[in-house]
Amino acid sequence: MREHRVEVLGSTTAYAEYGAADADTTFVLVHGFRGDHHGLEPIAARLAPRRMIVPDLPGFGESEPLAGREHDIEAYAAWLRAFVEAVPLTGRFVLLGHSFGSIVVAAALAQQRSEMSAGDRRPDIVVLVNPIGAPALKGPRAVFTRLAIFYYWLASALPESLGFGLLRNPAIVRVMSVAMAKTRDRRLRAWIHDQHDRYFSAFANRDVVLEAFRASVSHDVSEYAARIDEPVQLIVADRDDITPLAAQRRLRTLFPDARLHVIENVGHLVHYEAPQEATEVILAFLDETAGGPSTTARAGSPQDAGSPQDAGSSQAGTGREA
Repeated sequence: MREHRVEVLGSTTAYAEYGAADADTTFVLVHGFRGDHHGLEPIAARLAPRRMIVPDLPGFGESEPLAGREHDIEAYAAWLRAFVEAVPLTGRFVLLGHSFGSIVVAAALAQQRSEMSAGDRRPDIVVLVNPIGAPALKGPRAVFTRLAIFYYWLASALPESLGFGLLRNPAIVRVMSVAMAKTRDRRLRAWIHDQHDRYFSAFANRDVVLEAFRASVSHDVSEYAARIDEPVQLIVADRDDITPLAAQRRLRTLFPDARLHVIENVGHLVHYEAPQEATEVILAFLDETAGGPSTTARAGSPQDAGSPQDAGSSQAGTGREA
């Protein structure tokens, strides 16, 4: 893994680069809310030796907040477009977003299409993992979304130091982690909790996380799907508490060209609980859209992939096309 910095729209974006710098396929992977590039390492490691570029979203991880702009979807979309132009890409270009990152990816592509910006480079294909396919308040656990809204409202109402502390409270981070993890494997659950403990509170300040949260619950991928012409692969989970499977199936119909793969017995943490199956789906999609076989996925050891085991075994049963 190689660490880099680049100036994007007046602030510094940190990003990690994996794989061969001269690979014939380059992925740009966009992580979810409150995370950073570490969250997508289990998938990135399995996609080697292809080139993976994984930025920290502005205001999260090692990236600076956006300069002079609110951290809303329009700003994140503009940032992603500028980031893609700022980083040299080689070969085929694959754009992947997970969770909140799926909204950022979809909004950036739709924004570019609406503005008729022919100069921007568009991806050859798009992959959305655990996409936010419907309004968060309509999800199967909408009550938890309402609790989250109250939590972030309280953090905004308190004095700044107290609000910032509440947002980074380890006990609350653990509750979030426990709610999202579906695996019964104790070792894997412990590793997931450790990842959230390490990286789920790496944000620059209170305003950044509050603005990004509002963006995450105010928009979803369905708003932008019709304006994305590229082939799209949706990788969803049947136990996702944020977007139910029925909504994901509906989301597929809104894209001009999309296919959907369902991973069973997994929730909103496909990147942690089923990275191997997700990688296999991505590589099959590469093959399908290229018209020829791509290099076989490197199975890799669990340590190579950044997780304690391949969660696609006993817990995350074989998925299906839907």
